[in-house]
Amino acid sequence: MSAEKTHLEICNLSREQYPQIKTLMDEAYPDLGGAWPSHTIFRLIDQFPEGQIGIVDDGVLVGLALSVQVDYARFSNPHTYEDIADGHDRVFSDTTGDALYGLDVAISEQYRGMRLGRRLYDARKELCRQYNLRAILAGGRIPRYYNHSDDMTPMEYIAKVDQKEIYDPILSFQLANDFQVKRLLKKYLPEDQESVGYATLLEWNNIMFEPTDTVIESTKSIVRVGAVQWQMRCVESVEEMLKQVEYFVDTVSDYKSDFILFPEFFNAPLMGLTEQSNQTEAIRYLAEYTETFKNAMSRMAIEYNANIITGSMPLAEDDKIYNVSYLCHRSGKIDEQRKIHITPHEQNDWVIQGGDKIAVFDTDAGRVGIQICYDVEFPELSRILATQGLDILFVPFWTDTKNSYLRVRHCAQARAIENECYVVIAGSVGNLPEVESLDVQFSQSAVLTPSDFSFPHDATLNEATTNTEMLLFSDLDMDKLKILHSEGTVRNLKDRRHDLYEVILKKRDI
Repeated sequence: MSAEKTHLEICNLSREQYPQIKTLMDEAYPDLGGAWPSHTIFRLIDQFPEGQIGIVDDGVLVGLALSVQVDYARFSNPHTYEDIADGHDRVFSDTTGDALYGLDVAISEQYRGMRLGRRLYDARKELCRQYNLRAILAGGRIPRYYNHSDDMTPMEYIAKVDQKEIYDPILSFQLANDFQVKRLLKKYLPEDQESVGYATLLEWNNIMFEPTDTVIESTKSIVRVGAVQWQMRCVESVEEMLKQVEYFVDTVSDYKSDFILFPEFFNAPLMGLTEQSNQTEAIRYLAEYTETFKNAMSRMAIEYNANIITGSMPLAEDDKIYNVSYLCHRSGKIDEQRKIHITPHEQNDWVIQGGDKIAVFDTDAGRVGIQICYDVEFPELSRILATQGLDILFVPFWTDTKNSYLRVRHCAQARAIENECYVVIAGSVGNLPEVESLDVQFSQSAVLTPSDFSFPHDATLNEATTNTEMLLFSDLDMDKLKILHSEGTVRNLKDRRHDLYEVILKKRDI
């Protein structure tokens, strides 16, 4: 066969192709009775045409994969081949089934080594996604087991194949295609002497599966975020600043954003309204307005139908000051995240205390976390959030110089890569000479992504113009994260060595 004359195409099998189907299956399964009879193939094609996939070369069938729909709960548990096909070789596809069951894969001997089996498996996976099925299941033969049945159990054999100490033409291939061995099936196909009657129950999970039936309950696949790169400016009153906040919320909501992120200490200009001979007193003065801003921004979240991350503000509690960010849901709910790690400036000049709780928050547009500025420079926090199912990490920050900004930026980028999540950072710009310790700001707000083929080449989805007041809009594809977790070039979350290390929360109520 000349590669120059090969013209491969994927197709759905037809009744007219049965003679070629029979030839292909007779060649592939000489010890198991060869091809299905024509009435079996015709039934499969009639009941579930999309599940019967072929590869043709210039009109000649050279590979095929047969599948049916089944009930996941039934066939993810022990069963035999007779539960799939009755005594008359009739196979039934359940149109209400929530899983795909792989029956047979056959490749023409002349075309083996061209990775056509992988194409057929990829086509099955795409079919599973398009039909929104829970998983692909299959009873997999282990045809080399008879060579080892005298000196090892089937499970020992499977383990050695998994460790690549033994090669099995079927199991090795299935493991390489992201299938997992769910359990051992006994007497699956008793006449299969090569497998000594055993089979593996294999499963490929469709991470895109959505179990809900209604649009209202379904998870959003595209989430729009808006980041406010905020201009620090003098204000004459609290009302004036709240009008400025509402202007940005109104504008961002016009673009139907799911989230709006403000910077750290965005309302600091209010400190210019009081005497600042003592910075500790100035930050406590600012804290007097935190409840007002929280309530006002919660109202805006409801009115403008957008979840608002309120940057951060000082909170006075039990004679202590904390740096706190609020997540104002558009439902009216309010969540709180306090800054854990306090910078030397915050400790020395404002006597701010560190919080002691971290959490992932469920929203109507994904699971999100908040880390205020310095916190993103500590990888343990993000890793804990990642283990709780983090989708988007929001980082409100305030930095005065480029080098301090780059600490936040580079660490945020690392968090996106190592935790396979999106990270949105937003800071303030301009100058505020009337407020001590906040006279200058440096910012380039950005939306950062993991680093893999389906994401931007520099792992940056969007970024603002440096030191310019502006809004930054980005659409986050949540399906890309799901695929990355399972099928990424590297899998940082999956490949952690739990046998060597772990990140532990010392306070169990965190």
